[in-house]
Amino acid sequence: MAGTVANGKLKPHLNQNGLRGDDLKRNGYHNKREKNGPGTGVASRQHRHESFEQAPIYVAVMTYLGFGIVTLFGYFRDFLRAVGLEKCHLARERDEQKDFVPLYQDFENFYTRNLYMRVRDNWNRPICSLPGPVFDLMERVSDDYNWTFRLTGRTLHNVINVGSYNYLGFAENNADFLKTVADKTRQYGVGVCSTRQEIGNLGIHEELEQLVAKFLGVESSMTFGMGFATNSMNIPAIVGKGCLILSDELNHTSLILGARLSGATIRVFKHNNMHSLEKMLSEAVCSGQPRTHRPWKKILIMVEGIYSMEGSVVRLPEIIALKKKYKAYLYLDEAHSIGAVGASGRGVTELFDVNPADVDVMMGTFTKSFGAAGGYIAGKKKLVDYLRSHSHSAVYASAMSPPVTEQIIRAMKCIMGKDGSTEGERVRQLAENTRYFRARLKEMGFIIYGNDDSPVVPILLYMPGKVVAFAREMLERRIGVVVVGFPATPITEARARFCLSAAHTRAMLDQVLHHLNEVGDALCLKFSRKKYSSWSDLSDETDFELGMSKRSLSVRAAADP
Repeated sequence: MAGTVANGKLKPHLNQNGLRGDDLKRNGYHNKREKNGPGTGVASRQHRHESFEQAPIYVAVMTYLGFGIVTLFGYFRDFLRAVGLEKCHLARERDEQKDFVPLYQDFENFYTRNLYMRVRDNWNRPICSLPGPVFDLMERVSDDYNWTFRLTGRTLHNVINVGSYNYLGFAENNADFLKTVADKTRQYGVGVCSTRQEIGNLGIHEELEQLVAKFLGVESSMTFGMGFATNSMNIPAIVGKGCLILSDELNHTSLILGARLSGATIRVFKHNNMHSLEKMLSEAVCSGQPRTHRPWKKILIMVEGIYSMEGSVVRLPEIIALKKKYKAYLYLDEAHSIGAVGASGRGVTELFDVNPADVDVMMGTFTKSFGAAGGYIAGKKKLVDYLRSHSHSAVYASAMSPPVTEQIIRAMKCIMGKDGSTEGERVRQLAENTRYFRARLKEMGFIIYGNDDSPVVPILLYMPGKVVAFAREMLERRIGVVVVGFPATPITEARARFCLSAAHTRAMLDQVLHHLNEVGDALCLKFSRKKYSSWSDLSDETDFELGMSKRSLSVRAAADP
């Protein structure tokens, strides 16, 4: 392999991954501003195009056929295990326990035994370095068809990481950047060993909550040590029996669990479908509760900012309009969108230029854009004060670790430009990387899902055999990817999910794209029937909006000669 073609120019390969030495040494955010082509102007283009292209019909047929063949072989192997011709490695009851309630449901484990185990080497891979834009991977092999693994002692160095949620590149080990975190560790230690309501409330906890409220533009906020629990433990404190939750069908498990624990009635509307949502709102207001027809105590709409499997962005202005029309409440989960979208990283409220006060409950996590752990709930002071005494996560959980708290503070100050850096620098870098990567993938012929602004980029692979081959082939080329299939996605929509970062250099992205192009051709993964203009047609424009206008004009001219 002699080089990579990017923007019409051949780039020499200086190592196995095509990265220069300074790219590998700087395993974190590169504060040198790259000339990644034209600027994005995120704030001016609020309504992004979202793509959900359907694959040709033969792809769906071959996908179902592939699952059918694997399932048939699974039943055949179960028969061999039943007659003692094949050993079963999974836990199961002994014969003398057959009269007891079964601990292991045999049919429920069918997928694990016969499908997942065959491809388990593509998940849970152990890394042994900082999970920055590149990382080191510990090689492992299996001698019993993935039932168990053993480490070989060999390390795969400089694997390009396009799977971590390191959106702004704060998963870094730069000693200068982390000085304040080290100072707080020396001052407070790493654990508080108490809840906030007892003796675990530190000054930096209150400083963080004030900073979060200021960053989001709301009255007040409170923080928690675990992002998942921020949803699952706070939703039951907000709604309960006699309340109605209208939940997007693609909401995260933490939202679903919180809704179920609340005891409220749950109804699911189609993903980002305003007609489906309004129909449910209208019916809820007109009909009330089942049987009694009493009015619902509360109607809570639950949505996410960016959906982590689809890469789609919530239609926030329309949802706010419906919420006001039917006097409902809105719960917005910004786990993947806070820090990642908006001109200055303030999430989808900034992206769509809506008033944060129109969102009743703003939730987000610090585990992605901020390179830390935990989550927050923000909104009116009355809401936050209520949750401080009624939320199980606030009353019973240990307070957030001091160094984690300081990491969030220093990351948020960096985003806001309060540390001497330029406000929104990393956010703009991420936006440029996102638009460049998405445009090149479309140009190559891949079917990708999601919004143009979303740093979550799913590439549709569809067939189970191609999912496995894709993950293994990319790792051979030193590209670390995340592949997802049934039951986490619909059976015909298995995919590879790429998460872009501000820490990715143009050389890294070009190298990933080069290998994607080769693997896509080798495995026949380019299913798109749409034609897109070359990115190089836009890259010479100094103003991105001008480039987009010219491309739009050329498309119209071609359509209407």
